[in-house]
Amino acid sequence: MDDPAVRAGEPGWIPVCDIGRLKAETIVSVAGLDMLVIWNEGDVVACERACPHEQADLGLGQVVAGRLFCPRHAASFDLRDGRISSGWPSPPLRLYPARVTEEQVWIEAQGRQPRR
Repeated sequence: MDDPAVRAGEPGWIPVCDIGRLKAETIVSVAGLDMLVIWNEGDVVACERACPHEQADLGLGQVVAGRLFCPRHAASFDLRDGRISSGWPSPPLRLYPARVTEEQVWIEAQGRQPRR
């Protein structure tokens, strides 16, 4: 999980929180961007915050067995590839690169728009 190539100031990568906070909270909102970081079975996952089906705030959802459950309609997204559970007409959840370096969680947010 540690990646020495990710350093402060590297273009596109931003620090989010320390790994201890993420492990304690499971889902952390990224300040200023519509993104989340998630602690999922020992891995860090970064994704968009709005459900692609009904735009619900996925930060209010739950992570169970490698899936992020939407708080509005109970569909879930596979945190490995973003696919929604069977039977729901929705594009996949957009995932972004995430790394942990020296206990700091970083996400690659190149091209993300600031929160409106």
